[in-house]
This record gives sequence, structure tokens and C-alpha cells, in this order.
Amino acid sequence: MKLVYDVNDKPGWGKTFVFALQQLLAIMAATIAVPMTVGNGMSTTAALFGAGAGTIVYLLFTKSKSPVFLGSSFAFIGSMIAAFGGAWSMQLGYLGLIIGGVFAGLVYVVIAIIVKFAGVKWIDKIMPAVVIGPTVAIIGLSLAGGAISDLMEGGLLKEINNYVVNTSGAAPVIEEVTSSVPVANPYIALICGLVTLLVTVVCSVYGKKMIKMIPFIMGIMAGYATAAIFTAIGMAAGVEGLQIIDFAHFQGAFSNWLPSFSFMEGFKGLKELSSVNLGTYFGTLAVAYVPVAFVVFAEHIADHKNLSSIIEKDLLTEPGLHRTLLGDGVGSMVGAFFGGCPNTTYGESVGCVAISGNASIRTIWLTAILAMVVSFISPFAVFLETIPPCVMGGVCIALYGFIAVSGLKMIQKVDLGDNRNLFVVSVILIAGIGGLVLTFGEITITSVACALILGIIVNLIVNIKKDDSPAAGNADEATAAVSAEQQEENK
Repeated sequence: MKLVYDVNDKPGWGKTFVFALQQLLAIMAATIAVPMTVGNGMSTTAALFGAGAGTIVYLLFTKSKSPVFLGSSFAFIGSMIAAFGGAWSMQLGYLGLIIGGVFAGLVYVVIAIIVKFAGVKWIDKIMPAVVIGPTVAIIGLSLAGGAISDLMEGGLLKEINNYVVNTSGAAPVIEEVTSSVPVANPYIALICGLVTLLVTVVCSVYGKKMIKMIPFIMGIMAGYATAAIFTAIGMAAGVEGLQIIDFAHFQGAFSNWLPSFSFMEGFKGLKELSSVNLGTYFGTLAVAYVPVAFVVFAEHIADHKNLSSIIEKDLLTEPGLHRTLLGDGVGSMVGAFFGGCPNTTYGESVGCVAISGNASIRTIWLTAILAMVVSFISPFAVFLETIPPCVMGGVCIALYGFIAVSGLKMIQKVDLGDNRNLFVVSVILIAGIGGLVLTFGEITITSVACALILGIIVNLIVNIKKDDSPAAGNADEATAAVSAEQQEENK
């Protein structure tokens, strides 16, 4: 899709506000899902503030040339849970989140220094389009399961009690377990999600002017309105299956205006450091965070290659990979300081740029500011939390799909008739879609990272004896020229 607003373009402030709100809605669910998954009292609004602050740091380091929002990283969930592990107090756990974020950020800083002096040509050699393209596609496809799962789930939950037999002790014991299950009928949730998706598609394809550029806002509004109608009918008729939205959240809409920042609890843990084995404490955090940071580095490159193809400017060259790494690394430190979560560039944000055709850096700046401001506005934060999963699932089908397609577009010019390229792409797609995940203690290498690493290895192996002679190079250029002429004729 051709960009309507380029990186340096400046839409009017009214339009920019609407675009920023759309970006905020696109990244909201994933950003607050991380602290909710980790638990231990972590604040979703603090994570949102940390994401906004981290994004501003990233924009400063990248000289406002990379239009992407940084949100809470799912890759570090296991690391964050490890920070609360052991016999440490809650305060030491929060302090661990901050220290772990610093460890992760330092990995980026070290790699950035290496890249600054070694350049990026080595990256193009080990991660060419034939490797990066399918990897970007996997980033979108790996999220597909979550989108479809959300598509058929409402936001209103009820608690049920089950009895299970615990056989871990000397004798079997019957225990009561409380769990939360969705109230809404999955087909009613599906209707709301499909309304969201179809309105998003129609607005993006047939919309005029502004409507065409804010399909996600229009889709979410339509889906939320549909869910609200079903919920109202369900409440009036006493039918639980029709109740999608949990309006009970609004009862506390005017409380908790101040987010529970991580440093507020973490600094209390400084007093307790003298009572723990510092070697064990820092060693546990380093082992939990540092290896994951190296894994996320690979995803960082894939995200920026993808964004580069969308805005048609090589971000690894200008502002430079060393700057994007520094922005991501220091942004992660800031994110962990405020919200406990290291940050990463968000595929949802990249997808939003691609679908809306708006790459204006002004939008990302305002999105970051809005994220920080909204974290203090309790009623609005509560409203965002009441958007049911089925509505966000409808939006995410389009978002994640665009990420996958943008990756496939990268290999359009790759000769898949060459078995070397065919094997590389095949291995990455199957490993990623198949869900190849490796776990070493608290360290989890995601399916995307595993697929990328395996793809790099296969690509290096199949190209060991590649003919790099001038004649071969001329032949490749001739083939590319013929291919370009054929494509022009087809047009």
C-alpha cells in the first residue's frame, strides 16, 4: 500500500490525534497483557506509561526517523516471572524487574557498539531477504492462534469452583480450585469480532479520505457497539450468553489515578539487598534476561527490515542499526523502570502503519505521549480494558495478516526455483508455524527466534560452495534484468 503520509510529513494536529488514538488502540491489548500474565500485582497502567516513555527514548535515539511504537515484550515474560521467584520478597522482585531490564538493555548497547564499528554488511550476509522475509511472515503467523482464540471470547468472566485430587503429597488430598471462564456464547462473540473485522476491511478499502486512514478505530467502535447491544439485551433478559462486556469495571473508574510504578516498590527492595546472597540474586537475573535479549535482537532486525520495506527507506543504514538498538535497549531500561516490562518494537504498530498508509513520525510521538497521559486517566484506562477480546481479535486478524503478507512480499524477487532458497524458506516457515520452541530453565527461545536461527544456519550451509565469481555475478544481474523486463511487460 502506498503511503499517504511519509515519515517526515506532518498531518494536521486533529488528524494526528485520531491517528495516534488508532495506534494506541492497536498496541493496547498486547502491552497490558504482559503484566497481567506475570501477575504479582504488576500494574497495567504503569506498563502503558513505561511503553510510552520507552518509545520517546527510542524516537530520540533514532532521530525521529523510525515510525514504530515500543510495547511490552512477550519474550521476557519467563524472565520477569523468574525475578519474582526464589525466596525473595515482593520488593526484591520488583527491584529484580528493574535490574533485569538494565541487563537486557546493556546487551543491546554492547551489540550497538559492535555494529557501529563493524557495520551492517555482515547482517545482510547472514540474514538476506530469503531469511528475513519468511521470518517476518512467521511473526504474523505465530500470532494467528491468539487472534482466533480472542475472536470467540467475550470480556465478561465468572468464577467457577472445581475439585481436583492433589497427589503430590504423602496422601491424596481433594482441593478446591477457583477458575474464571467466559460468560458469553462463543458464537455471539464471533459475531462481534466479525463485525469489527468487516467494518475495518470496508473502511480501509472503500472509505474516503479520513475514514480510509482510521479503519481500526471504525472497526473497534462498530464491534464495541455491537457487543454493548448484545450485553444490554442479555442483562435485560437475564441471558448470560449474550453478555460480552464487563461493565462492572466502570464501578472503579474514578479510583487508582496514579499507576503503581515498578520503582515505587523496587526501591523498597534496596534495603533488603544486604540480607540476600548478591551473587545468586544478580546471577539469577542475568541468566534469566541476557540470553533472551540476544534472541530478541534477531527479532529486532526482522521488525526493522519489515518496516524498512513499508516506508521504502533502509532503517539499518539511516538512522542506522546501532541507533535503533540503542533506542530499543535504553527504551527497555526505561520501560522496566516504570512498568517492569522491557520493551520491543511492536508488529501491531508496524501493521497499523502499513494498513493506514500513515508513517508520520508525528503520530508515533503523539501516541507515546497519549500512552503516558492515559495511564493517569483512570476512566479512559478502564474503558480500554473493557474492550472485549472478540473485538480486538477481529482487528488483530487484519493486523497480523498484514505482518505475514509484508514478509512474503520480501521474497517476491527471490528465486524459489533455486533449491538453496527453497530449502531456507521451507525450513523457516515449517519451524515457525509448527511452533518449534526451546526451553532451558527459565529461558525460552520463541518459535520466531528458533525459526530464524535455523534459517540462518541452513542458509549458510547451502551457500558454502556458492559461485561468487564475477561471471556468476553478471549472470545473476542478467537474470534479474530479464525478470524486471518480464514484470514490466506483464504490467
